[in-house]
Amino acid sequence: MRAMDAVRKQPVTIDAAESIHTAAQLMDQQAVGAVIVLDGGVPVGIVTDRDLVVRGLAQATPADGRIDSVMTTELVSLDAEADLRDALPIFRSHAIRRLPLIEAGAVVGMLTVDDLLIDLTADLGDLARPITGEVIFGHAEARVPATTE
Repeated sequence: MRAMDAVRKQPVTIDAAESIHTAAQLMDQQAVGAVIVLDGGVPVGIVTDRDLVVRGLAQATPADGRIDSVMTTELVSLDAEADLRDALPIFRSHAIRRLPLIEAGAVVGMLTVDDLLIDLTADLGDLARPITGEVIFGHAEARVPATTE
């Protein structure tokens, strides 16, 4: 499966010159935990809800300060066409929960650990369904093999 196929929400972006307050409102309106910061349409960073608290609120950064003042600048991303399994070691090694998906230099998706958990849970449910049926209803009696004498 392609990484892009597991994405459940459109990516939310904000211009680097926008305010911290605007970013927080955008995150609230879009029900997301992170926004990608763009400079001239190019992704240059990411801001998470945690960044707003730790780098913004805790440091008494004014709400009208620029969002790029609290962003993480080392943007870790993945090609949108990459295999979904390629995302797992990235999430693990960088200890992140959100992974921007890039196509031709533009952000086209935001893969999250939540997306992966939803897919995994669905897969496990599909796998367990026949086993559950067997446990509850028992298994069918074996048929007598056809014999020729």
